[in-house]
Amino acid sequence: MGGIGKTELARQFGWQQWQEKTYPGGICWLNVATRKPVDIGTDILGFARVHLKLTLPDEGELDVKIRYCWQNWLAGNVLIIFDDVRDYQQIRDYLPPQEDKRFQVLITTRKEYLSATIATFRVEVLKEKDALDLLRSYLADNRIDTQIEAAKLLCQDLGYLPLALELVARLLVRRQDWKISKIRQKLAEKGLDEPSLDKNPKFHAEMTAERGLKAAFNLSWEELHSEPEAQILALYLSLFALAPFPKGMILDLFPDEDGDTVEEWLTDSLVHLSLVQNKGDGWYEIHPLLRRYFRDKLEASPHAEPAKRRYCGIMAKKSAEMPQNPTIEIVEEFKPFLLHLQASVGEYPQYIADEDLLWSYTGLARYYEGQGLYAAAEPYYQDCLTATRTHLGDNHPDVATSLNNLALLYYSQGRYTEAEPLFLEALDLYKRLLGDNHPDVATSLNNLAGLYNSQGRYTEAEPLYLQALDLKKRLLGDNHPDVALSLNNLAGLYDSQGRYTEAEPLYLEALDLYKRLLGDNHPDVATSLNNLAGLYYSQGRYTEAEPLYLEALDLRKQLLGDNHPDVALSLNNLAYLYNSQGRYTEAEPLYLEALDLRKQLLGDNHPDVALSLNNLAYLYNSQGRYTEAEPLYLEALDLRKQLLGDNHPDVALSLNNLAYLYNSQGRYTEAEPLYLQALDLTKRLLGDNHPDVASSLNNLAHLYHSQGRYTEAEPLYLQALDLKKRLLGDNHPDVALSLNNLAGLYDSQGRYTEAEPLYLEALDLYKRLLGDNHPDVATSLNNLAGLYYSQGRYTEAEPLYLEALDLLKRLLGDNHPNTKTCRNNLQRLRQQQKPTSLTWWQWIIVIPIVILWMPFYLLWMLTRWLVRRFIR
Repeated sequence: MGGIGKTELARQFGWQQWQEKTYPGGICWLNVATRKPVDIGTDILGFARVHLKLTLPDEGELDVKIRYCWQNWLAGNVLIIFDDVRDYQQIRDYLPPQEDKRFQVLITTRKEYLSATIATFRVEVLKEKDALDLLRSYLADNRIDTQIEAAKLLCQDLGYLPLALELVARLLVRRQDWKISKIRQKLAEKGLDEPSLDKNPKFHAEMTAERGLKAAFNLSWEELHSEPEAQILALYLSLFALAPFPKGMILDLFPDEDGDTVEEWLTDSLVHLSLVQNKGDGWYEIHPLLRRYFRDKLEASPHAEPAKRRYCGIMAKKSAEMPQNPTIEIVEEFKPFLLHLQASVGEYPQYIADEDLLWSYTGLARYYEGQGLYAAAEPYYQDCLTATRTHLGDNHPDVATSLNNLALLYYSQGRYTEAEPLFLEALDLYKRLLGDNHPDVATSLNNLAGLYNSQGRYTEAEPLYLQALDLKKRLLGDNHPDVALSLNNLAGLYDSQGRYTEAEPLYLEALDLYKRLLGDNHPDVATSLNNLAGLYYSQGRYTEAEPLYLEALDLRKQLLGDNHPDVALSLNNLAYLYNSQGRYTEAEPLYLEALDLRKQLLGDNHPDVALSLNNLAYLYNSQGRYTEAEPLYLEALDLRKQLLGDNHPDVALSLNNLAYLYNSQGRYTEAEPLYLQALDLTKRLLGDNHPDVASSLNNLAHLYHSQGRYTEAEPLYLQALDLKKRLLGDNHPDVALSLNNLAGLYDSQGRYTEAEPLYLEALDLYKRLLGDNHPDVATSLNNLAGLYYSQGRYTEAEPLYLEALDLLKRLLGDNHPNTKTCRNNLQRLRQQQKPTSLTWWQWIIVIPIVILWMPFYLLWMLTRWLVRRFIR
């Protein structure tokens, strides 16, 4: 490639060797370029006459005379430099004899290959440090160091090309008052036509280079004049971004041409002339300034429009390969194409075909969204919506899909108020364009229902889920995977509401349908098993949940491999089950494995990694390992803020968890502001009427309760209870929890008559909703027994403690903290019930006292009788 400094490097090498007297036989410099072979031979003869003082024979052909020169050259080692060789034939007949080891030959060329007999050394562009040093060597002032970032960008703009750097440096020498940013601006505006990149004899007489940058590139371009196809290929390649590009995409630019023919243009012409660099493994790259040179020629040619349309089509096809939830492996595979895809939508959006608009933007958005980089994904979804509306009009299915995609992004970010109108607009558009009876309408209904479900707007979500299910059944038949998906979603809604008896048959039906349609070995079957296990977990049916979680985990590993996000999800769920059962030693390695897997697959900065950190912290908190839990809770909180922004429900959840940790440690002054912040955030994001608001109120009330601030705790407990009843109905486990908490407050205050009916109501509710065999039933029994103990009603308390202990042993095992607490309560009760027995020395003291006081006691009893008998 011209301008890289081959001639200057050869000149400096020759001069250095001359000074060091490495070649006493002399150094001969021969400028080849476009000169004819005979001219090269004549130059050799001229050098011999003038510098070696040889008397050449008058007779004989040119090659005979040159051979005479080689044979009669001065003694000692000799260096012959052939500069700028365009073709091996130019010098082949005039090379010194190989058998004479005194002669060493140095050849500079723009060609990738000259001859198999010549060892090749590629001269690369400068490294950044060397490029900066080159600029410093010309500029005596300290502009480079005081404007170092601008200087680095200038070197990048010029592609670290020595000739370009030298020309620009010489201009800056003459323009002492110019900032580096000014020359960058001029280069950006004028490109290779910028005068500073052209050689001016007035100022550049001492330069080694004979021409400016564009003139140097012109020389290489002119060598392609007999290969117009190679020239066209060069123009097309200028559309790629400043990054390596694969051979496959190069071939796709010319679908009507034979692949071998295109490869011939590429390697035998462009690579051979060093206009394109072969990076290895089928990847190629163009120097930034050559790219600008080719782009200028493309824009002035009739090939510009068809080239850009074809390029955009190739990029759209690649973009469509990006899945909804990519693993880090897929992200890494996609990364080398990223800049080229961005060039399509950034530089040539008007050339994207209408049918490619949606995918051109969506693939890029998914690339970032899949990594949890929602802020980076949003502009692509927004641009997609703008582009589809502009090119396709407001009434087009792709516009509806764009609305839906943007809404889903906002949903993931917890920006529910922004997501809802987009979901509604997409649904309305689908209905108008496709009619009420279309699968896309069902999908849209399902998405809107999911939003309402997340907001706790269950009464609005249910009819939408039911409508989507009915529509899918009518359109697709009862036996279709999408029907199973709708059954799963509806079951999930009922699960959230504590309507377990309604949720279970739907989960079972979905599981059966997936198995019949997709076979036992399918990822959707694993998901269905996981959902059913989650329901059993919520009901405390741990022995039924565990084998389903294990089966789902095994199936996912078998189908998706050990390294997949769904495997991490299964590990996390199983660990959570073990955590709830107090099986901490089994839970911890699963949590750690899930965390490690998510980091490996999704990167360190991903919402799922924050979730794993949070769960591991919860485990340590449960074990009282507070010093290990705190940094994990803090890391999860920081990660969620960084990825999701300060205003997201998951941030509120993290604040709540951290506050709970501090509450457990008695660090009340640190816990309170976090609970208040979480409550305020939840209200702002989800509205005053949401189950998460009720949970936040309950948490704050519990803090005040722990501090003995009973008058502040009571209204919060009451408010939480009222909110849960309104949102979830009277029959929900969370309502039972609130009744228990309020009863506990009254118990602490000695308001036993108010506490007892609440404890009884909570116990009855737990039994009806969760069955007799559930940890929450055991907790309720323990609490009621505690109330009776406080009142001295030991005979009523004992059977409740016994029942609770037996239940906890069966469900959670002997070594669970709740089991140990209940056992301690029972022991304390029995200790209280034991009759008091006195030691022998205590009897020695008591008997004389009784004998002494007995007459007085009898006299007092007689007096009472007389008074009652005779005095009325």
